[in-house]
Amino acid sequence: KTVSGEIFLTKNGKSLSRRQIWSEMKHLCKFAGVEASKVFPHNLRHLFATVFYQACKDISKLADVLGHSSIETTRIYLVTSDTEHAKQMARLRLIS
Repeated sequence: KTVSGEIFLTKNGKSLSRRQIWSEMKHLCKFAGVEASKVFPHNLRHLFATVFYQACKDISKLADVLGHSSIETTRIYLVTSDTEHAKQMARLRLIS
């Protein structure tokens, strides 16, 4: 059975709005040394997708969890940067 609902709640148990989450993320950027213009609530969805896929390696399950009807849509969440590809190759000792 799929469980759904809010993830971020106030002290009173009410759900935070997207705007409230965004505001809090921008505030936390200052402490983390991250450029605020690069941070959005949707980044959390991408982070979840990446971590979920790393744990289960099943793109079909991930597509279901994200509510995608097409795996092609899900693949967008799993695109890695050239830097990440280089790190993976280095770990495999395929490049130096």
